Amino acid sequence: MRKADEVVGERRTGRWWGILRLPVGIAAGIATAGVEFAFLAVATAAFSLVAFKPAARRRVAALTKRYAGRLVHVERRRLGGLLAAEELPTTDDVATRRQVGYLAARLLTGTLGVLAYAVLGVGVVLAWIVLRAAVRGELTLLDALAQVGVGVVLLLLNVQAFVSIAALDVRLARRLLSPGTRAELTRRVQELTTSRAGVIAAVDAERQRIERDLHDGLQQRLIALGMLLGRARRARDADRTHALIVQAHEDVQRAVEELREVAWRVYPSALDSNDLGEVLAIAARGSEVPVRIRYELPVRPERQIETVLYFVACEALTNAAKHAAATLVMIDFEAQDGWIRMRVHDDGVGGAEPTGRGLSGLARRVAALDGRLRVTSPGGGPTTLLAELPCG
Repeated sequence: MRKADEVVGERRTGRWWGILRLPVGIAAGIATAGVEFAFLAVATAAFSLVAFKPAARRRVAALTKRYAGRLVHVERRRLGGLLAAEELPTTDDVATRRQVGYLAARLLTGTLGVLAYAVLGVGVVLAWIVLRAAVRGELTLLDALAQVGVGVVLLLLNVQAFVSIAALDVRLARRLLSPGTRAELTRRVQELTTSRAGVIAAVDAERQRIERDLHDGLQQRLIALGMLLGRARRARDADRTHALIVQAHEDVQRAVEELREVAWRVYPSALDSNDLGEVLAIAARGSEVPVRIRYELPVRPERQIETVLYFVACEALTNAAKHAAATLVMIDFEAQDGWIRMRVHDDGVGGAEPTGRGLSGLARRVAALDGRLRVTSPGGGPTTLLAELPCG
C-alpha cells in the first residue's frame, strides 16, 4: 500500500510539474536575460576601452568567449530541462560571434517574458478587484459573468503568449547556435577524411586477414596435399595407393570449403541472388552456435549496406562461437526513421573489446556509410552489437 501511495504521489507531482514547467522556464529565462544584458553591456564597454590596445583586446576577447560559452551552456540546460526542448545543437564548435549574437537575440524573449508576466499580474489584480466587488454585492450576476468571461479569455491569451515565447526561445537557439555553413562544411570534410582513412585501414586489415587465411590455412593444406599425392604416386601397394588417394580427395574437399570461406569474406556472392536474411540464414547453418534471425524489412537495402551488415553479423557469430561461449545468438532487423538497424545479441560471457582489431575494423566499415556501431559487452555478458545505417 505504501508503494502504491508513493507512485500516486509521484504521478501527481509529475502532473503539476508538467503544468508549471513552462512558466517556470520563462521566468528563469527572464532572469538569465537580465544577466546576459549585463554581460553584453560590460563586454561592449570593455571592447570600447581597449579598441586601440591589441594585447588587452585579445584578453577581453578571451574572457568574452569564456563567459559567453558559459551563459549559452546555462541557456541550453534551461531549454532542455524546463522547456523540454529536444535535439538542441551542440555549442562546442559554435563561433563566439554566433554565441554573442544568440545572447543578444535572447533579450527579445526576455522582454516578451516580462510583458507576459506583467499582463498576468494585471489580470490577477483585476480578478481580485472583481472578486471583492462580487463579495460586497456591488456587481450584478450578469456583470459578474461578463467579467469572468473576459478574464478567461485574457488568461487563455496569456497562456498562448507563454507558449509562443517558449517556442521562439527554442527556435532562436536552434537557429543561432547551429554551426554556420562554412563550419558545417569543414566538419563534414573532416568526417569524410577520417572515414576515408578508416576505410583504407579496414581494407588493409581485411587484406592481411585474407593473406593469413590463405598462407596459414589453404596454402599449408595444398602443400600437404601435394606431398600426399607424391606418396601415392610412389606407393607400390595398390591398397596403400587407394587409401592415400581417398585421403587426398578428402583434403581437396576441405581445401575447397576453406577457399569458399575466404571468398565469402572478400564478398558474399550469394547477395547477388538472395537478400540479406536468406544469406545470413545460410551462414547460420554453418555456425557452431544456434542462431535466430528476424528479418522483416519492407524494402531491400542497397547492396553496400547489405554487405556491411553481413560482415558485422558474421564477425559477431564468429566471436560468439570462439570467445563468448554463447548458447544462442539472435539477429533482429528493423527499419525506422530512415535508418536500418541490426541488433546481434548473444548470451555469452561478454567482455568483447570494441577497440579490438575485428570490431574496430567493422566500426570503420559502418562509419564509411555514415553509420554507427555500438558494442555493449559487460563482463559476464551478454553482448549486443547494434549497427545503424542510413537507408536514404
